[in-house]
Amino acid sequence: LLTRIEVYRPGLIAMAGFMRILSPEFIACFAGRMLNIHPSLLPAFRGLNTHRRALAARVAQHGCSVHFVTNELDAGPVVAQARMRVAPDDDEEMLAARVLRREHIIYPRTVRWFCEGRLTFANGAAWLDGSPLVRPVMLTEYQCEF
Repeated sequence: LLTRIEVYRPGLIAMAGFMRILSPEFIACFAGRMLNIHPSLLPAFRGLNTHRRALAARVAQHGCSVHFVTNELDAGPVVAQARMRVAPDDDEEMLAARVLRREHIIYPRTVRWFCEGRLTFANGAAWLDGSPLVRPVMLTEYQCEF
């Protein structure tokens, strides 16, 4: 995979639904140029089955996160999140669909920030508009409705 992608010299690798663990060599080659969208409010529910785990934990809020990719799975600096209330009647499929709608809003915004040079990765941290992000940019439920 590294050899195939490296020839294109990408400025950004935007991952969504990519269900493979990347090698440390791959991550090092594209450090600071890989973003991932994850269907939970990281650091909660890293890995798989996030919606099922959120429902089992009876969390009041759930959502999605965009983060820079690092060697530790779903543990890179979180850039932005969109949160929403978990409805009492939500099942796994309903919750996943509601989160996915927010992913379709938050990810393009974050990719745009990166492409505009506003979002960078330096010294192990995410930076937005020249300042380190102390906490992720949070999109409210209202900002994600359409």
